[in-house]
Amino acid sequence: MSTRRPPPAYTSPPGSGIHAMSQLYQSISQTASNPKARLPKESFTIRPCSGQAWVVPAGHICRLTTPKGPQVGDLNIWNANNPRERLWAARTRQIHASHVSVGDRLWSNLPYLRPLVTITGDSLGGGQLHDVLGPDGKRKPEVEFGTTQFGGRVHDLLGTRCDPYVNLLMGGETFDFHCHSNLTRAVIPYGLTELDVHDVLNVFQVTGLDEQGKYFMETSPAKSGEYFEFFAEVDVLCALSACPGGDLSNWGWDDKEGGMGATCRPLGVEVYQLADPAVLEGWKSPESPKYRGQHGMRMPSREDDGYSGV
Repeated sequence: MSTRRPPPAYTSPPGSGIHAMSQLYQSISQTASNPKARLPKESFTIRPCSGQAWVVPAGHICRLTTPKGPQVGDLNIWNANNPRERLWAARTRQIHASHVSVGDRLWSNLPYLRPLVTITGDSLGGGQLHDVLGPDGKRKPEVEFGTTQFGGRVHDLLGTRCDPYVNLLMGGETFDFHCHSNLTRAVIPYGLTELDVHDVLNVFQVTGLDEQGKYFMETSPAKSGEYFEFFAEVDVLCALSACPGGDLSNWGWDDKEGGMGATCRPLGVEVYQLADPAVLEGWKSPESPKYRGQHGMRMPSREDDGYSGV
């Protein structure tokens, strides 16, 4: 029996565009440290246990933040001009990884299959320096979050949004502020419905699989001011829920002192335009793969269709 670890099922040749590591995306990422390099276009705060939707125009940058400390968020993304095209969590997970960061792209569903956004900044997972408290109580620089002792990683594509249906199934009570409900309310003004809400990217959330392959969640490591940002490859409609699980430090189906609500905090959203158009020189919105095979289906010719009329 072979002891060789199986290779990743989905690999791409250099230059394929699957990963966004070119100078273009490095330049976009570098504007995060220069306030003059970006023009603020929109900014708002999502209250705890609520959700909001907004549009990010193609070529703009969107930053999600934790203004008051650790809080996980459930993110949905659609093509703003065609909501049938939306984030495909499973394919993104296969192409990149179960947890995503800088250089990864969030891909759309079939038959579109193109990056809707590209991740360009991540204070927890992208290698930027940030401060944490050391054993002596003093702040010290520390590099990215990495992996927990249990194998947990941040920015999760493994799980999906909490919802009122599974809450009742698990013996809970009726509750209208699960992430699924928050996202549903958020997109209604844009002409979408509950049926358009789909599997999410859980930002600032640490998750993994245990020895039995069961999904687990850990406390969010985010401090005040953490950020996760992405570059819009097309006009995208985004919706974000500030999860009622808060920072997940008190998650559970059983009653706990204080409850999950005591750990809930707001999330911030900022949208920017690049001040220097030259940064995007040569960039254009990606196209879908030009598959025209019709999945093996063929229309019969007129001679073979049995029609004999004039």
